[in-house]
Amino acid sequence: MAVDLRGKTVLVSAAAQGIGRASALEFARQGATVHAIDINEVRVRTLEAEHEGIKTHKLDVLDDTAIQTLVKKIGAIDILFNCAGIVLNDTILNVDMENFDFAFDLNVKSMVRMIRFVLPGMLARGEGSIINMASVSACTRGVPNQFTFGTTKAAVIGLTKSVAAEYVGQGIRCNAICPGVVDTPSLEDRLRSTGDYEAARESVIASLPMGRIGTPEEVASLVVYVAGATYATGQTYVIDGGLTM
Repeated sequence: MAVDLRGKTVLVSAAAQGIGRASALEFARQGATVHAIDINEVRVRTLEAEHEGIKTHKLDVLDDTAIQTLVKKIGAIDILFNCAGIVLNDTILNVDMENFDFAFDLNVKSMVRMIRFVLPGMLARGEGSIINMASVSACTRGVPNQFTFGTTKAAVIGLTKSVAAEYVGQGIRCNAICPGVVDTPSLEDRLRSTGDYEAARESVIASLPMGRIGTPEEVASLVVYVAGATYATGQTYVIDGGLTM
């Protein structure tokens, strides 16, 4: 379903690849002016050649000052999509606490930072849509060997509902996207790390009811739809190919 976003300004994090990149492009196709950010300046800059409605910026979402400076530079932001995050494979017994702290900083606190700087402008205008990247690993099920990832993504859902409840009467909507297995560079890296890429990929596909891995573009379509769903807030939108039905 097409969403008319002409005249809207969108800020998308982790836009250099995967779901963030696909979402930046889809927002632009629907008429929005998109500010795509990523710590990888070279890779994110290539988006400008793919659509004239996209402006790119190098940004570390762990840097409060850099975020504040960029938000002031952009001005009014109508839609914020917090997509930055990291997947770690661990259990509570073998978790590396330094990695856990970093994951919590990137998966959760970066969203807190982004929202804290973008939200005041939304409140001043009386409207705004915030979308946070969560996961089915936290929304509907626990997943073995994903302790840190599941824990941090569960925190994202709590964050989402808290913001939604706090500002529902002031024109602000906040929702979370919960993908299942999606064909991203992150997934590719994790499959290769097993030592047998083909066997690992086949095993993943065999576990999926649709018999295939989802695409970033499929998730991006949901992200853009939720951004324009003006009567929805505080919700977790699962898109997992039937994995948790």
